[in-house]
Amino acid sequence: MANQATGLTRIIKAAGYSYKGLSAAWQHEAAFRQELVVTLLAIILAAWLDVGAIARILLIGSVALVMIVEILNSAIEAVVDRIGSE
Repeated sequence: MANQATGLTRIIKAAGYSYKGLSAAWQHEAAFRQELVVTLLAIILAAWLDVGAIARILLIGSVALVMIVEILNSAIEAVVDRIGSE
């Protein structure tokens, strides 16, 4: 059965699911914790460096992309662990 939530209710529920996922990643994935700390340091460094706006956006975007890939990797690992027979 499809989700019947629409509008603002759907956005609030999606935000709650996202929070739960990030919270689970923080609790169970050491790599996520390490990369988040490095990402925060890199964002601070990017803000401090005397570079143009485009360079700053590229610096921050690249570390944000690493975090996105780490979350996707963790999700794939969780699915494989749940489904796999090994």
